[in-house]
Amino acid sequence: MAEAAILPQPATGVRIGEERRWGREIARTVAVAAALLLGACQTLVPRGPTSAPQQTTRPEQTRPETVEEGLPRDTERNRVALLVPLSGPNAGVGRSLANATMLALLDTKNQKVRITNYDTATGAGVAAQRAIAEGAQLILGPLLSEDVRAVAPIARAARVPVLSFSNDVGVAGDGAYVMGYVPSQSIERVVQYARGRGVSNFGGLVPNALYGTRASTVFLRAVEAAGGKVVSLQTYDRSGGGVAAAVNRMAKDAPFDGVLIADGASNAAAAVPLLKRASPSTRILGTELWNSDTGVASKAALNGAWFASVSDGLYRQYAGKYRARFGAAPYRLSSLGYDSVLLTVRIARDWRVGTPFPEAKLRAADGFAGIDGAFRFNRDGVAERALEVQEIRGGATVTVSPAPTGFGG
Repeated sequence: MAEAAILPQPATGVRIGEERRWGREIARTVAVAAALLLGACQTLVPRGPTSAPQQTTRPEQTRPETVEEGLPRDTERNRVALLVPLSGPNAGVGRSLANATMLALLDTKNQKVRITNYDTATGAGVAAQRAIAEGAQLILGPLLSEDVRAVAPIARAARVPVLSFSNDVGVAGDGAYVMGYVPSQSIERVVQYARGRGVSNFGGLVPNALYGTRASTVFLRAVEAAGGKVVSLQTYDRSGGGVAAAVNRMAKDAPFDGVLIADGASNAAAAVPLLKRASPSTRILGTELWNSDTGVASKAALNGAWFASVSDGLYRQYAGKYRARFGAAPYRLSSLGYDSVLLTVRIARDWRVGTPFPEAKLRAADGFAGIDGAFRFNRDGVAERALEVQEIRGGATVTVSPAPTGFGG
């Protein structure tokens, strides 16, 4: 456990998006330390004459204050726990999330929220129990879906909401919320955009994995809702030759106007030359996975492809401030940590210190604003996000359909 720690993390690449104006400059916060005084007082009574002893009363002794384990009580700020991996194989992204929450507190100059970090790599359930025992009324994180499953029942029993960074909609509900970038929303957005640009016959390539299974279901529904037609949907193993075999099967149904490849940018780029042989004019469609791939724009095979994701408009300036403070580039997912603090600070205006977190305010119809754009939580606890569509063009990414700035209510 570390409280508001500045944690170093290795550099990772950052893809540059459209620059917008950044807000106020960083202000340093002053940490407040509390000490408990121990002691007992006893009154000394002087001796009187032996012939006429003075009547005295036994002095009442003062009880020493109780010493509590864990963190000292803070009567001026609301306690919030950040549960992320700070050791082990996912420590890099966990430390980046922790750094992002600190940066958000500094940027907002907030004095009502105190965030303490807990390492989920040593046991997410244990971390949650300790955080709640130390007074946390809100949990930010965990990152992994299996950790959310371990934390959620513990937090639920204590009536502490969980704002996880997972993108697994299966862990949402009953006090647990999902802030991650949900694949279904990205697929729906890019399909709608492609249909509006004249794509009517769709093909789909999806890996034989949970992500691919969910992507194929959403893809079929999205194309139908948009008034298009799926002429071919093929699955493949990520082992050698899997993609080529799937494309050969799809070629029998050519031509098609657009093909969704529900995989990372590298696997998608490998499939494109094969697809172009079968249907030279087909438009390639990607998912939100491409947004976290720093080399996506440099893959020549993906030139002209469309994909939907959160906006990068403010991310460039955030990444610059992050590098200046921590000496390394942030992980792309770290913006979730920053935005979770912005959300918390906004709600903290009406959150009286020492009281439970006002969970009902998470469902504000107008949602919240952050580095990743506008978002709001639906009844199922999943963050609905305003997404933009980007096109890979000449080694860069260009926004061809901006994200909405908010929700209509």
